Formats: sequence, structure tokens, C-alpha cells
Amino acid sequence: MTAYLFGPVAPPALPVVGETGLYPVRRIFCVGRNYAAHAREMGGDPVIEPPFYFTKCATDLVPEGGAIAYPPATANFHHEVELVVALAAPLFQSDPGQAAKAVFGQAVGIDFTRRDLQTIAKKAGRPWDLGKSFDGAAPVSALRRCTAPATRGAIRLAVNGETRQQGEIADMIWPVAELLAHLSQYHRLDVGDLIFTGTPDGVGPVVIGDRIDAEIDTIGHLSVMVTTPR
Repeated sequence: MTAYLFGPVAPPALPVVGETGLYPVRRIFCVGRNYAAHAREMGGDPVIEPPFYFTKCATDLVPEGGAIAYPPATANFHHEVELVVALAAPLFQSDPGQAAKAVFGQAVGIDFTRRDLQTIAKKAGRPWDLGKSFDGAAPVSALRRCTAPATRGAIRLAVNGETRQQGEIADMIWPVAELLAHLSQYHRLDVGDLIFTGTPDGVGPVVIGDRIDAEIDTIGHLSVMVTTPR
């Protein structure tokens, strides 16, 4: 029997709508620039760019939102609302049909970003980790089970009641099933993996005291309040 020097830590987990059991989270993958308008606002070309990915730590997860402390080392803290999918089966070098069947559920997520740190990393040709992964970087609503990933549905985000982002899932450059199939060419995906599927245009800064409300039709709602640094 293995003896641990410290007690094993329970994995981060998300509630599931209408159920008492939790969905354990082991990894968080995110895709960059999966909506054409957002790709353009970030200086990219949605016509020629294949999907690319970055990760967040599972411990960045904030189940069902709530209070999130303004993170350190940034003066340009941005919101990015996204459809999040959770897997119920392994995927490796799969096709879109297999990928669609592996989806367990969907949720609303916010890919919070220290934009100034990300911009510095981009210019220096360095990884984005400090800009994308930190405490509170990944609030996600409760998962809603589904039989297939969403192909339509309005996605929106408001700050203090003012709409900042408004888009349509159907406008994704890479639909969910194709995105998962592509990612599975590089990773053995499995139960416990969350995938943030990209954000529409309108990303922008939030400050201490702001309330952020994110929503995707028929999937869920997520509220976050930005509080003073811990």
C-alpha cells in the first residue's frame, strides 16, 4: 500500500445539473481563435489558421463561479465567454463522429486572461502560461448532460448589465466534434478532460467590483464577481 507524505487531495470537480454526483476534472484544454471575428480582433487570420491549443491547470477551476480575486501581476484582466465540453469516454486519433459520441456534458465557462502578460509572451515567442493559468482563471457553470455537442445557440457575456460579447455557437470555425477529433490527434483524451471551445469577439477588461454574467442558451448561466486581491 502506498504511503503518502501528505494526504491525497480530492480532484477539482463540477456539479451536474439534476444529479448529486460530481464530475472530476483532471485537465483543461483551451482552443484559441475559434470564432472568425475574435480571430480578427486578436490580429489573426481565421481563413488560414488551423486550431491551436493551450492549457489551464485543473486547480484554476472555479465551480459555478462566485467571487474571484483580481489576480496579481496584471493591469489588464480580460473576460472570454466560452462553451465548455466534458468527456465521458476516451478519444485518441478519433474522427468527428467518435468525438461527438464521447461528450458527457456542456457548460458555460469564462477563460479569464491576464492580457498584458499574454501579450508580452506572444511578442517574445514564449508560452502563454502566465497569461492564461492562475488561481480563478477558469470559472465553469454546472455541467448539463447531452447526447451530442451543441451546434447552435446564442452565447453572451455582460459586465455590470452591459452586453460585451454576443455570438452564436454555429459561427465556430471548428465545430465541437471536429475540434475534439483534431485535438485527439495530439493527446489521449479521456474522462475528466474539459475543453474550452473558443470565444466570440468583444473580449475586454474587468476591474475590481465588476459583476460578469455569462450565458449560453439551453446550457446554463454563470455569474462572477471580481473582488480585491487576496
